[in-house]
Amino acid sequence: MTFEEIFNKVKDMFQDTDVSHIQEHLAYQFNITGEGEGIFYVEVKDGQLHIEPYEYYDRDAIFICKAETLFKIISGKTDPVLAFTIGKLKVEGSIEQALKLKNFL
Repeated sequence: MTFEEIFNKVKDMFQDTDVSHIQEHLAYQFNITGEGEGIFYVEVKDGQLHIEPYEYYDRDAIFICKAETLFKIISGKTDPVLAFTIGKLKVEGSIEQALKLKNFL
């Protein structure tokens, strides 16, 4: 799978996510490793979700994992805390802010 395919799949998976109840600004960068390696960010701003294929410098946290792990987390097949605990997901930055991602997965 190429990075473009991974990015488009992630965008499709988040497409109908309602973040209107989240009033704070949240910004996460995802560093995909292995096959389809690349970087994208997910931002919640003014109750809207934005996903772009760029590096985001004013981020709350960076998630580092393989695409397979990310898809399992987004689809609810893997708990992100478990993935972190067993080393399949690395987190840099604010763990407190990173945990808020579960609010819209």
